[in-house]
Amino acid sequence: MSRSAPRVMALILVPVVALCAAAAAVGAWRLHLKVPGGAVLRLADYFSMGWVGWDSGWYKLIAEQGYSYTPGVQSPVAFFPLYPLAIRALMALGASVYSGGILVTLLCGPVAVVLFTAWARTWVDERTALQAGLLLALYPFSFYLYGVMYSDALFLLLVVSAFLLLEKGQLVPAVILGAMATAARPIAPAVVLGLLARRLEWKHARGERWTLLDLLPVLSGLGFACYVLYLRQKFGAPFAFVETQGAPGWDQAPGWNTWLKVHWFHVVFMEGNNAEVVLRYTSHALLAVIALLLVRPTIRLLGWGYGLFILAVVGLPAVGTKDFMGMGRYLIAAFPLFLTLALLLRERPRLRQAILAVSAVGVVLLSWAFGRELYIS
Repeated sequence: MSRSAPRVMALILVPVVALCAAAAAVGAWRLHLKVPGGAVLRLADYFSMGWVGWDSGWYKLIAEQGYSYTPGVQSPVAFFPLYPLAIRALMALGASVYSGGILVTLLCGPVAVVLFTAWARTWVDERTALQAGLLLALYPFSFYLYGVMYSDALFLLLVVSAFLLLEKGQLVPAVILGAMATAARPIAPAVVLGLLARRLEWKHARGERWTLLDLLPVLSGLGFACYVLYLRQKFGAPFAFVETQGAPGWDQAPGWNTWLKVHWFHVVFMEGNNAEVVLRYTSHALLAVIALLLVRPTIRLLGWGYGLFILAVVGLPAVGTKDFMGMGRYLIAAFPLFLTLALLLRERPRLRQAILAVSAVGVVLLSWAFGRELYIS
């Protein structure tokens, strides 16, 4: 893989540079609208304003003040702790909270794409692995990997690293990284199920008998368990991160209204919204459906372990959201999909090139839209 690493970095640096430039321009536009005339702005301010918005405020609050919880009110407990802890570590070194959050993402996102390509190389030839890496790097919602103050880049880095180590037979390090991943996002069942199923499948393919040691991936849920225990100890509500989802404004409490996507049908078919709103809601739903349709070919091409991982990592948030909003971003975590797609498109170069071209435009447009504080995901 060492000979392909420079090519992978070249593929990644192009969108990174383009996106950072777009974010800087949009950040400058936003700042000049908000700050008094004649105010002196640092170069870092232009970048940070382009990559901070929406849920970034929650991560800022946690990094600076820690967790709080008020039943029935939107609370920071909805956001898992590893990412704000990483921000706080950089703040201890002198970074501002925003610079720290952006730096964590900038460090994790591109490295995650490189490691994804290394993981893909354990399955396919170098050319196909690079194509899969490019599909991920230019996936429109992958702009969240290039500086946005969200936890997606950190989670992707950890979970890809865990599966890469698992493919190399390094079970204990894989479980440790898996446990860290479950402290970053509330989809522990996907990580546990994926690592466990893939480990058993990996042993079976080599004609080796299963042992108790092969059940170690169950411990990858420890990151999730530690957060639950923390919430129980501090607030007496171990699943406060679920309960707060039902707070006014979020309105995503578990129940039939959420599970049947009543809000989505109202927005798309009954509220008379403009085309932009309808397109936004339908696109997230469509991406979720496409991802679930790719579970079967993933099982056929990559095995049950990765198929079950995708089913869980896509299915859990799809069931838990009232309107599919956010699914475009959540699919970044379903990284095996991009290798499956590369394999399906291997004999269709024109279609693959068309998808990449549209994706490249999309990733820049979404980056620009996020910088303008438009609701993306």
